[in-house]
Amino acid sequence: MPPKSTRRTSSGPAAKKSTSKQATLAFHGSANKVTKPSITAPGKVKKDLHLPNLPTSVQSDADSIDTPTTSEIAVIEQAVSEAKAPLTKEEQEAERVGEAQIKKYWREKELTRMFKRVHQEDLSLHEKVCREFDTDGRFGPCIGIARIRRWKRAQMLKMNPPIEVLAVLLKEQEENNVKAQRAHLDELMTSRFADSEVQK
Repeated sequence: MPPKSTRRTSSGPAAKKSTSKQATLAFHGSANKVTKPSITAPGKVKKDLHLPNLPTSVQSDADSIDTPTTSEIAVIEQAVSEAKAPLTKEEQEAERVGEAQIKKYWREKELTRMFKRVHQEDLSLHEKVCREFDTDGRFGPCIGIARIRRWKRAQMLKMNPPIEVLAVLLKEQEENNVKAQRAHLDELMTSRFADSEVQK
């Protein structure tokens, strides 16, 4: 039995050809050219080109930048508590590490890289070493924890963090540089706007 044809025919009267009442559009020729008026409409006024006054809320936000956020306060408290604790064996060893050993450690780190670092020329050697430690995922997350506490946690878990990093952190602690205890990634990830919304 042959397959049925799927073609359909209308069984009703033939459809009438509808006549369109819309004219055919012609897009060529100069008669159809659209131009803008050269003079402005009488009701329109030119905009004032002077800079608008800044709202006072922006100015008050600039003043609040100097106040530390809640995460900054937490990291500072962690760093202070670590500074008050008695020196451990590792900290005593780290205090004997000199600048030459830190520079040698950094040179070895640079040699393992395929390309030279960019955008870090203006950073100090200590900050470069700390940022390298921040980005090393072997030692756990760096957000919300002081660098020295992160180093000690990694040491407690027998992950063998570099002693040069602890030496840098202790030197920064001696100089009362509390900002050195907070990871740069923590600063980037913590939004001031989110903290200010919580305070309101």
